[in-house]
Amino acid sequence: MSNGVVIYRGPSEIDGAPILAVKTGFKTASSNPKLGHHLLQTWILREDMSPTEAVATGADSSICGTCALRGVAHDRRVKNRKCYVPTYYAPYSIWKCYRHITEVPVNQIRGLFAGRGVRLGAYGDPAAISPAIWQEVTAEAAFWTGYTHQWKTCNPIFAQWCMASCENLDDRQLAKELGYRTFRITEVDARSDRQHQEVVCPASSEMGHRTTCDQCRTCSGISNNVKVDVVITMHGKFTRQAKPKDTAS
Repeated sequence: MSNGVVIYRGPSEIDGAPILAVKTGFKTASSNPKLGHHLLQTWILREDMSPTEAVATGADSSICGTCALRGVAHDRRVKNRKCYVPTYYAPYSIWKCYRHITEVPVNQIRGLFAGRGVRLGAYGDPAAISPAIWQEVTAEAAFWTGYTHQWKTCNPIFAQWCMASCENLDDRQLAKELGYRTFRITEVDARSDRQHQEVVCPASSEMGHRTTCDQCRTCSGISNNVKVDVVITMHGKFTRQAKPKDTAS
């Protein structure tokens, strides 16, 4: 975590719970080969409990909101979790270390990302953090990628930075009416499910990983003037997030 910096610590925009956002360098481990190797990462976490604890108890709603891929937590068991991020790897390691890394004031944030590509929310939904933080993150960044499941309720400014994450065609239509470009997942092959004005993610396995996110740069909300939306076959290992059980105590 020598490359880690806390860029936000405060209440969640979703429910007011204590959360934090940590910036790391592009070498932070990722199990997602589509990203490439040159994106700075931002991780959104509960401050008061580990990511694994948050998932097991449903407290991850503070950072993931109503995302349908979270699954349903009951009695420390999570059913139907389809999130591709294994919280016991990078998110857990970052949470364990955040107390020992620098926290920077808002007026120093943009310099950390100047001229660099950045992934808004390698874990966690960007809409959990105040738009003022993302304005600083993106102010001088070379490019960014971002996705939000909170597009129905969050500040409309997020359409500038984020794709609306959608799981069905009805949500895609509604998101477009609200001014978003969309990133839709489908449980069938995206190549056969592609709709009008959608492209299949070129960094996906179904497209043979023709490129990577840091090269493609399509998923930047409406700020990049790209008109098409993106569809991808649901991906990732749908792993149980039960251990370790560390808490902040």
